[in-house]
Amino acid sequence: MTSSPEINTRTALITGAGSGIGRATSCALAADGWQLILVGRRSEPLETLAAEIAGRGGSAKAWVADVSKEASVRELFVRTRSEFGRLDLLFNNAGISAPAVAIEDMHLKDWEAVINTNITGTFLCTREAVRLMKEQRPRGGRIINNGSISAHTPRPNSTPYTVSKHAVSGITKCTSLDGRPFSIACGQVDIGNAATAIGDHVSQGALQPNGTRQLEPTISTVHVAEAIRYMAALPLDANVLTMTIMATGMPYVGRG
Repeated sequence: MTSSPEINTRTALITGAGSGIGRATSCALAADGWQLILVGRRSEPLETLAAEIAGRGGSAKAWVADVSKEASVRELFVRTRSEFGRLDLLFNNAGISAPAVAIEDMHLKDWEAVINTNITGTFLCTREAVRLMKEQRPRGGRIINNGSISAHTPRPNSTPYTVSKHAVSGITKCTSLDGRPFSIACGQVDIGNAATAIGDHVSQGALQPNGTRQLEPTISTVHVAEAIRYMAALPLDANVLTMTIMATGMPYVGRG
């Protein structure tokens, strides 16, 4: 059996940590004794969160990085290796969406922004995490990717985001397969209607496939964080490959 290091020595890196699901997950993991590396493009929310965690007796570093940039990600993981010596958990959470427009009206810059953050960012962070997890002793670690129910079923006018989340599912499966010999577990949480800025439109009237708009229920990011907290706590010989957590009443299951 492959076991994880003691929980008080474990280090987690969370991208997109300054708000929403990343923030809630950071708080949940801090409560379990994880050392946290909080990553995002803006320092202020990261520093605020790190101070809150420290005020509750936790340990968190606030580091600015752009996951869509190779040099920035490399520097991030060099710093992780230098200051912590190892990485036990990577939560690939950083993600953006594009304006909800028909594909023929989609600007290339909006497409590229989503692809560069959601796909390339996940790839770059995963690549560096796998390198570190293979070399560190004890060897191994866990990677959790933030997917979406859009990895399975699209919303209208959501081509860039939907494509990106389908790709994240591919990265998850490949990493899970290729990581097996090295005690690297990889799973994905597919989230539906969490109450975040990126999903705010659903509570204001989301466009439905029949052309109507419908108010949809949402769930607290705390519930999503608890799901990730469970996945993160597993020993490395157990893995949640995919988990869907969603608002019970949202029009997803059974949609025609």
